[in-house]
Amino acid sequence: MFGRSKTTNEQLEGELHPQRDGAKNRPTPRRRDQEAARRQPLVVADRKRAKQIDRAKRGEQMAKTRQAMLTGDDSGLPTRDKGPVRRYMRDYIDARFNLAEFMLPVMLIVLALSFIRTEGGVILFFVTILTYTVLLTAVVDTFLMWRRLRKKLAEKFGDDAARAKGNGMYATMRAFQLRRSRMPRALVKRGERPV
Repeated sequence: MFGRSKTTNEQLEGELHPQRDGAKNRPTPRRRDQEAARRQPLVVADRKRAKQIDRAKRGEQMAKTRQAMLTGDDSGLPTRDKGPVRRYMRDYIDARFNLAEFMLPVMLIVLALSFIRTEGGVILFFVTILTYTVLLTAVVDTFLMWRRLRKKLAEKFGDDAARAKGNGMYATMRAFQLRRSRMPRALVKRGERPV
């Protein structure tokens, strides 16, 4: 009756403090209210609920990582795959025909042939020679690929990036995987060498 109406107070406040772009446009919350909002118990009382929450968070993180592996988004990749150096290495390896990636299918054929028994073991002899030939050519091809890749890394990113620990094993493991099963997925077509 004697006091001002609420709408009048809001109108007056709006006139005294107009909304500004780039400003907070709200009062600063009190410290004790902020601390109370952040407060959590050290030991969770409901362990089942805590496990469910933890499982949901892990599932969410794994889904985000998997999506990043499929799309090549650098922000969601695991630490071992992040960065421009690793991206360049992946693109370089994915752009070429690696003999090592055909080793698994050849070894499956070799395994099937090794079950065939003949007089004198002629097939087994040829299977053994084929196995060691495929293995040796794959190792030599991967070694030569790594030498060329290391030179290109030194030219583009400097000697420290080319000699960084783990790069050689990363390149080798990627070269030995089948192209379709590589993670992060191959983003370049064969023959599209990175610049």
